Amino acid sequence: AKSHERAAIKMNLEWISNIRVNTQAVLKRAQHIQGQKICRNQWQAAWLLKGVTCIDLTTLAGDDTPSNVHRLCLKAIQPVRYDLLKKMDMHNKGVTTAAVCVYPSRVADAVMLLKNSNLPVASVATGFPAGQTPLETRLQEVRRAVADGATEIDIVINRTLALTGQWKAMFDEIRQFREACGDAHMKTILAVGELGTFTNVYKASMVAMMAGSDFIKTSTGKEAVNATYPVAIVMARAIRNYFLRTGHKVGFKPAGGIRTAQECLVWLALIKEELGNDWLSPHLFRLGASSLLADIERQIYHYVTGQYAAYNELPIA
Repeated sequence: AKSHERAAIKMNLEWISNIRVNTQAVLKRAQHIQGQKICRNQWQAAWLLKGVTCIDLTTLAGDDTPSNVHRLCLKAIQPVRYDLLKKMDMHNKGVTTAAVCVYPSRVADAVMLLKNSNLPVASVATGFPAGQTPLETRLQEVRRAVADGATEIDIVINRTLALTGQWKAMFDEIRQFREACGDAHMKTILAVGELGTFTNVYKASMVAMMAGSDFIKTSTGKEAVNATYPVAIVMARAIRNYFLRTGHKVGFKPAGGIRTAQECLVWLALIKEELGNDWLSPHLFRLGASSLLADIERQIYHYVTGQYAAYNELPIA
């Protein structure tokens, strides 16, 4: 059986029917994680390199062109300058980002550019970001992205179904997306900023996992509220509970507004505390980001040289 066939289970409404998330407890836990002291020096540099290997390097703009995607792919293959990696004795470790993530129409470009690397191409689909196009159109978009070579598909849920409590209908839609993905990994975007309550976030997380998601993802990056630590804690608890019930590990991907090395370290600490070391790898943790890498490279430059780079000393892209 393929991994996704094992992952999907029958819809079990009992797992979500009586759930009420304790908002105050979630906020307190998030505050605790944010308030922890962050490691320094070589440990910080090592954690930041770990963060780099978990990034889905992303461009999802209306003005994306083949040349934009070309730059993105080069950066994904060599995300940190070779001389900096050499000084850290990491130049032979194959440090790359986890994947590149693009719109469906740019998948073929990215696949061609990355054909000599092991980097997967991820594509958003299913009417990203709103998910409001007809179901057949959304399914066709998934099939086209897979046919063009995407091995990871970031789908968006129909938020209307979640907000109106139509969990079975949402489950059925995601199952169809799962089938359309074939062997490609499926990351399910919940668009948490539009779900209203933590309880809805928990329920949507559970339904998405029951329907066979390989990852659950916070946001499209296009909502007013994207990845926040409290929402992450709710989603991580859902992942943990799902694992305890099924023995299946589902990955987690925060996305949207993650821009600084400091934030990257907090995300890694949150995952380590909430889900454990097994989740601290690209197989189960991704960071959806476009500008985060530049700040991480800046901090690594500082660790290696003892000073911060002038703007002309590090590449812009």
